[in-house]
Amino acid sequence: MKHLTRQAGFALVPAIFLIVVLSALAAWAVRLNIQQQQTVSLAVLGARALAAANAGAEWGAYRAINGDCKAGELALGEGALAGFKVAVACTATAVAEGEAPVNTYVLDAVATAGTYGGPEFVQRHVRVTLAAEAG
Repeated sequence: MKHLTRQAGFALVPAIFLIVVLSALAAWAVRLNIQQQQTVSLAVLGARALAAANAGAEWGAYRAINGDCKAGELALGEGALAGFKVAVACTATAVAEGEAPVNTYVLDAVATAGTYGGPEFVQRHVRVTLAAEAG
């Protein structure tokens, strides 16, 4: 007479292995998703900062052409640019082009949001050079 022995627990090892592998894959997928979201968020924040710096440069150009070429700060409070501060510096140089006097302006606009060192800190710098007839 043969003794039949049951091998209990044989399927337990592959089942645990499968659970561990699937858990690791799920954790990796979640981590990848979070990194992608952070990358997109930072790219959007950078684009907003560039738009704020461009707005500051345009504001500085308007002021310079109208005779007010000095440093100033622009605080943006509405829309997508809310929360950005733009420091604008202006340097004017008078030159003669032929017999016509021309003023050249170099504008530096630095847009900043957030606290330096923080995860939401962003800063962009735009330099614009323009020339206008002296009048």
